[in-house]
Amino acid sequence: MMMSVVSTVESVPRGTGTPAPSLYQRIRRVLTRDLLVTLALGQVLSLLVCAISLTSKYLADDFHANTPVFQSFLNYILLFLVYTTTLAVRQGEGNLLAILKQRWWKYMILGLIDIEANYLVLKAYQYTTLSSVQLLDCFVIPVVLLLSWFFLLVRYKAVHFVGAGLCLLGVGCMVGADFLLGRQQGLGEEKLFGDLLVLGGATLYGISNVCEEFIVKNLSRVEFLGMMGLFGSFFSGIQLAIMEHKELLKVPWDWQIGLLYVGFSAFMFCLYSFMPVVIKRTSATSVNLSLLTADLYCFFCGLFLFHYKFSGLYLLSFLIIILGLVLYSTSSTYVAQDPRVYKQFRNTGGQPATDQPPLGTGDLEPSVTYTSLGPEAGDELPVRVA
Repeated sequence: MMMSVVSTVESVPRGTGTPAPSLYQRIRRVLTRDLLVTLALGQVLSLLVCAISLTSKYLADDFHANTPVFQSFLNYILLFLVYTTTLAVRQGEGNLLAILKQRWWKYMILGLIDIEANYLVLKAYQYTTLSSVQLLDCFVIPVVLLLSWFFLLVRYKAVHFVGAGLCLLGVGCMVGADFLLGRQQGLGEEKLFGDLLVLGGATLYGISNVCEEFIVKNLSRVEFLGMMGLFGSFFSGIQLAIMEHKELLKVPWDWQIGLLYVGFSAFMFCLYSFMPVVIKRTSATSVNLSLLTADLYCFFCGLFLFHYKFSGLYLLSFLIIILGLVLYSTSSTYVAQDPRVYKQFRNTGGQPATDQPPLGTGDLEPSVTYTSLGPEAGDELPVRVA
């Protein structure tokens, strides 16, 4: 004999039972441990970007070592020695030869994009100011947002756009401070050319970061870095031999220049190795928003190294950017995985995707996957089951 049980659910009116949470409890609910760890990881990346910018500026300005391709080449060689060799000794589908057989041309294109992104930004240091490079590089934010929306099918909420807007507002405060303190004296047409190089490099960085996010979340971090080391060292070596061999011979080599090159290579290697870890935990958009604070770290270093003038607007800028990061990270994004438009990077030529059947006329909406840094901030109504 089958017995059916019917349960009725009634909402308990607000104001009865549990008292309203205090301000401290609300702050604790928003600033979770996962959120604070994520913010800290982003700031580590930001400090690495600051160190890379400073060493590049020293090489270009103080020692007239204008070798952006050679600087990137050293980083790709390190990636090759560590990660490409790791893939070479692997067994099975993760082996270097197996990866190259399936998707070599995709990594070749991605490697070229990454090389030219580094080249354009590093080349810009020869023509424009350090602050201009850091500020215009934030153009990567709208690029990543658009590419994530159309190609990764990431769907954002209003709070994400508000958070990103606050971060860009913080950058605007820093631009205003630079203008008021006279740090943006133009270098004529050369400065305009340098600014255009930064914008081009930021666009390519956005493409590279979105591809990196897909690869590390669906394939592996070691595969991405190994392929970047393989194709990056190959093509940057060719570009170095064609475009920069004369500049390399003009470098007045001494222990200071050698130390700067070693430091730059170490910082770049750490950035490349650590960024996929943070991107896998969050997203390419969140990482690039975190990197906006590198502008402030460069300024704080410039107070001692370049004798910059201080302004309270810089601290306000830093606080606004951090506030935007917190706001962006407190809510989750979601990914609508529609088999009709979501093309898997791992698909090999001629092999149809078998894990997701084609949609028919009677199928429902595409599946939705939620990704979050922590629990949602919304409160649930208490319920009573009768």
